[in-house]
Amino acid sequence: MPANRKALLAKLDVGNIFHAEAPNGASLICLVTSVDETTLQARRITSQDDLVFNRQNGLTQDGDAIDSVEPLPDEIHATFLELDRKYQTYNPEQAPEQFRLTEAERKALRFIGPYYSSNLLPPES
Repeated sequence: MPANRKALLAKLDVGNIFHAEAPNGASLICLVTSVDETTLQARRITSQDDLVFNRQNGLTQDGDAIDSVEPLPDEIHATFLELDRKYQTYNPEQAPEQFRLTEAERKALRFIGPYYSSNLLPPES
């Protein structure tokens, strides 16, 4: 029997990467930074925004919704962790070329759209 939405959300743990969608359709690639019984805190990798999701339904107060928790292939996961570290150290006064995307980062960003859209969470039952 396939896992239900709530069970899949409950499996998310610190260090996992998941995908969410904002109400305006924006793609949110998120890294789990902490979890407790009711909330899941995550950092949006590309913008470094901190988000708090309800652990039961996968929603933020602003309406962002977790839509895929499918684990990424190891190479892609590692690339997103590197990208997160790079953006954590972002300083606009430094040379902008330091923050240009590498080929591996571009490949990872192209990969996630089709990957996550073909591995969506089941609807709430």
